[in-house]
Amino acid sequence: MKTTKRGIIGALVVVLLALVLATGTLVVTQQNEYSVVRQFGRVVSIRTEPGVSFKLPLVQTVSTLPKTTLLYDLPISDVITEDKKTMVTDSFVLWRISDPQQFIQSLNGQMSVAESRISSNVYNAVKNVISSLSQTEVISGRDGELASAIKANIGNTMDQYGIELIAVETKHLDLPSDNKEAVYQRMISERNNIAASYTAEGESEATKIRSETDRETEILISRAEAQAEALRGEGEAEYMRILAEAYADPSRAEFYSFVRALDAAKASLTGENKTLILSPDSPLVQVFYNQQ
Repeated sequence: MKTTKRGIIGALVVVLLALVLATGTLVVTQQNEYSVVRQFGRVVSIRTEPGVSFKLPLVQTVSTLPKTTLLYDLPISDVITEDKKTMVTDSFVLWRISDPQQFIQSLNGQMSVAESRISSNVYNAVKNVISSLSQTEVISGRDGELASAIKANIGNTMDQYGIELIAVETKHLDLPSDNKEAVYQRMISERNNIAASYTAEGESEATKIRSETDRETEILISRAEAQAEALRGEGEAEYMRILAEAYADPSRAEFYSFVRALDAAKASLTGENKTLILSPDSPLVQVFYNQQ
C-alpha cells in the first residue's frame, strides 16, 4: 500500500517537473511585440514574428519590446526665434523600434533611455529650425511646414539607436504670457499698416485708371461730335443742292414754294386755336393768292 502511494506521488512529481520544463521552453510572441531571448545576459535571438517558439529552459530568459507605434510627449520648453523673440513649444513624437537588435546594443533596450535620446534630438531640431525663422514665419508655418522642417533637421540621426521617428508634431507653439499681448498688438499694427499701404496703392491706381478713362472718353466724344458736325455739314450741303436744283427749274419752283408755304402754315397752327391770320403782304398769302 505504501509502495503504491509512493509510486503515485513520484509520478505526480515527474509530471509536474515535466510541465514546468515544458512551460519554460515555450516562447509566445504576440503581434504587437518583439521577444528577446537572452542566455546569461547576452542576446542570442529576437523573435519578430507572432507565434510560439522554443528556448532552453533555465538557461535562457525572455523579455519583450513593443512593436507598435509609440507616443512620447516632450517637455514644454522655450525657444528663441531669429529675431530674438522667445516662444513656448510643446511637442510630441510618434516613433517605433525599427531594429530591436540595434536598439538593445545602443540603448541596452531601455525605453527611458530611448525617450531621453528622442527628447534631446527633437528639442535640438526644434531649436535649430525656429532659430532660423522670424517670429512671424514661425506663427504662419503652423500648417505643416514647421513640422516638416523639424523632421528634416533630425534626418536619420535616430537610426543609430534602431528607432524610426514617424512624425514630430507641435501641440502648442505660442508666446510667453507676459509679452503675448504686446506682440499681438504689434502684429496687428503691422498688418494694418500693410493694409493701408495696399489701400493707398489701390486708390492711386483707381484714380489713374479713371483719369485715363475720362481722357479717352473726352477724345471719343470730341471725335464723335466732329464727325457729327461733318455729317450735318454734308447733309446741309446736300439739302441746299437739292433746293437749288428744285428752284432752278421754274416748273418745280412754284410747287416747292406752295409745299413750303403749307409746312409753314401747319407749323404756326398750335394749341386749340386753329385760326391763321395773315397780313396781305405775307409770303404765305402771296403763295395762296397765286395759287388761286
